[in-house]
Amino acid sequence: MSGTHAPARLVLAGLCAVTLVACGSSGSSSSSGATSGSSSSSSGSSSSDAGRMASTITIKDFSFTTPDSVSPGATITVDNSDGTAHTVTSDDGDAFDDAASPGTSTFTAPTKPGSYPFHCNIHPSMHGTLVVK
Repeated sequence: MSGTHAPARLVLAGLCAVTLVACGSSGSSSSSGATSGSSSSSSGSSSSDAGRMASTITIKDFSFTTPDSVSPGATITVDNSDGTAHTVTSDDGDAFDDAASPGTSTFTAPTKPGSYPFHCNIHPSMHGTLVVK
């Protein structure tokens, strides 16, 4: 009976390999150099991708990289490249609080212009500032 399962395992292994290769090469077919690994909507125009990139907080190696500034009320994408959960929590606690699990998540920027210092509740040494203008 174990001999009949071997071909099924090979087919399953092949499908998994194809899926991994397809996921890993999603940015290579784009003519606009998409360098962040978070291209979940590959059919968007390059101008909307550029706007999305400008409103992305990246978490990598237990540190935040923030855009220079964002528009009031903008949708902020959090791209957590670490394999662990983080948070993006406004220091005043009321402006925003995003549970930034590994992968991507979003939250809405404050509508009032200003500088909003933030931190990770899980890793207190992680800090950043979101500038809204």
